[in-house]
Amino acid sequence: MFYQPKDGHGLPHNPFKAIVSPRPIAWVSTRDAEGQRNLAPYSFFNALADNPPQVMFASTGAKPDQAEGKDSLANIRATGVFCINIVEEALRDAMNVSSGALGKDEDEFTAAGLEAAKCETIDCPRLVAAPASLECRLIQIVPLLGENNFMAIGEVTGIHIRNTCLVDGIFDVTTFRPLSRLGYKDYAVVDNTFTLARPGD
Repeated sequence: MFYQPKDGHGLPHNPFKAIVSPRPIAWVSTRDAEGQRNLAPYSFFNALADNPPQVMFASTGAKPDQAEGKDSLANIRATGVFCINIVEEALRDAMNVSSGALGKDEDEFTAAGLEAAKCETIDCPRLVAAPASLECRLIQIVPLLGENNFMAIGEVTGIHIRNTCLVDGIFDVTTFRPLSRLGYKDYAVVDNTFTLARPGD
């Protein structure tokens, strides 16, 4: 099969996101200018650089109660900060609850039964239960092709790590089974890791 996206694929569901998988999930916590909290998962997410550490996530689509984009994007525009919380398998149901189309004045932390805490370097909530959280200051919001497609790039200014995730001085993902997004309604967990040394190491 070959298709050009501009012409459509002719399949029951779009295969694009299933092809580019697995994808890590950024569980983005933000607040608006009045302090209303928001928590939402985004699977167009990755690290960009490590010195200084920088990350990105993309927000696609819109909500009827926002002028442009979604709640996370509007809050980041208003405050210049956000926190990326890493999702583990044990939190998958709560993450799914927070993906629902709640109004901008509704609190996903409360809806999903999750505890929030204050970040250290930014004025933003973080998810207490996350195995790791990245406090971020906005560098840039980049408009992407298409309507209501935006990429938020942030500098990581603070990092929270669950103590049990540190094994012999290494952040060990096998201690919490990271959740990743596949296509359609499918997810996967990391439960099989191996080590490869680069040539010359």
